[in-house]
Amino acid sequence: MKSRKDERGRALRKGESQRASDKRYVYTFTDPQGRRKYIYARDLLTLREKEKKLIRDQLDGLDVYEASQATVNICFDRYIATKYDLRETTRSNYDYMYNRFVRKTFGRKLIAKIKYSDVLQFYLYLLREEELSISTVDAIHNLLHPTFELAVKDDIIRKNPATGVMKELKKRTGQTNGVRHALTLEQQRAFMDYVANHPIYYRWWPLFTVLLGTGCRIGEALGLTWEDLDYDKRIIHIRRSLVYYPIGESRKSTYHISKPKTEAGIRTVPMLDVVYDAFQMAYEEQKEEGPCDSVIDGVSGFIFMNRFGLVFNPQSINRTLKRIIFHYNEEELFDAKKGKRKPLLLPDFSCHHLRHTFCTRLCENETNLKVIQSIMGHKSIETTMNIYAEATDQKKLESIEKIASLDLF
Repeated sequence: MKSRKDERGRALRKGESQRASDKRYVYTFTDPQGRRKYIYARDLLTLREKEKKLIRDQLDGLDVYEASQATVNICFDRYIATKYDLRETTRSNYDYMYNRFVRKTFGRKLIAKIKYSDVLQFYLYLLREEELSISTVDAIHNLLHPTFELAVKDDIIRKNPATGVMKELKKRTGQTNGVRHALTLEQQRAFMDYVANHPIYYRWWPLFTVLLGTGCRIGEALGLTWEDLDYDKRIIHIRRSLVYYPIGESRKSTYHISKPKTEAGIRTVPMLDVVYDAFQMAYEEQKEEGPCDSVIDGVSGFIFMNRFGLVFNPQSINRTLKRIIFHYNEEELFDAKKGKRKPLLLPDFSCHHLRHTFCTRLCENETNLKVIQSIMGHKSIETTMNIYAEATDQKKLESIEKIASLDLF
């Protein structure tokens, strides 16, 4: 291996050698971390082609040997390890999404060999074969794109193969992320009247009133305790969120107390009169049935509890909403047909739509965007502006319709 010529008498360059045992050619070099590495080839020409590529890659600051060994899984695990400040709920969601849809398939690919078309084909597979929504594919993309980006910054690959894929995917399929639309005022009133007067669902009126009258996220509302209410100042302190998510290898879900979604989520919200009434109803219920028995991460005194005297599972609220909407629409269709009128049907919506609806009503009656942002706990003013723009556009249409009916001439 120390010979400076090969068996055919050809001069070998610095770092090159030929093994006596199997006659293979070897190029020895030191990587950026000071580790000795080797490149092998059956003939000298092939070896020197590999050397050229290595030199070009080294000039770009790439460690190709490392890249050839690194899978997408390795790079994702490295990326997620750098996100030390992630909330446990977010980390759990990221792990679930990646492990469920990426790790056993696309994640096993060598990251250095992945091209733009590979990412596009994988996303198309998720859409067509796994039948995922475009929003779910976008969520997976939001894990893979920064993973590739970290590999670029670590000089493992030259460019991010996921850049621009989602844009092309939406263009090809004609699909876009679902946009949450607020309930109209008529739908909002119909929903709340139905709940308030229903022989079974009336017990949900306080919780839905608080969601619709404060704009709280579902976890924030369920995490409210009696100490968070200031009746004198008529304000509500949003300090925490009740979350229910899987942990550990067993993936068994448990309750935890978390901070609100963003730092801006720690806020105070004005207590409307109808919200005050909802809290009073919940208080009277606990006077009759006893206080909530749940103690989670040292927090107790929760305002909202289920029929067993324990905190609600956040997912169960959305399931209840679906039942209410289904029964309301069934009855409304029957009553409208009987009364020979057009039915006022409710769309399929979730608890987060109630938050969006509150924000829309707020935008319709308040022009100070910073005030709206503060009440909603939006991290970015852009989120507030998007809802404000949608709400005011609707108001403009209503105003135009009114103006059109005026006799100005």
